[in-house]
Amino acid sequence: MLPHFELFDHTADMGVQVIAPTMAGLMAPATQGLYSIIGELVATSKQEAFQFELSGNDPAILLRDYLNQVLFVFERDHRMLISFEQTEFSREHLIVNATAAALDPEKCVYSHEVKAITYHELSIREIEGGFEARFIVDI
Repeated sequence: MLPHFELFDHTADMGVQVIAPTMAGLMAPATQGLYSIIGELVATSKQEAFQFELSGNDPAILLRDYLNQVLFVFERDHRMLISFEQTEFSREHLIVNATAAALDPEKCVYSHEVKAITYHELSIREIEGGFEARFIVDI
């Protein structure tokens, strides 16, 4: 099973369903799903390392908090994650080591302004062959 995401309509919002063989494998396609809602994003060659570390007691909420941090870095720093070096994800802890790159404002095409990742329909569950995550993006 290759990690991937699919978008689905949800009233005035957009939903993302992510499938991966491991919980840690959900992070890259979940991030790509979020970026695909924002638009066609093009990164520059200016790169830097990023680390996200979160603790809690619900993996779905850790995913939501991570995606909201990704959105914050996108909005504040105009950067996007382009590669994932190491990800650790358990029921209580999430660590993502990634490479971020600056956006090329002249080449990006924006589709939606994303306000937040909501708690509505937020889930991570084990499925045959891996894990499935679902989240709703408030646009």
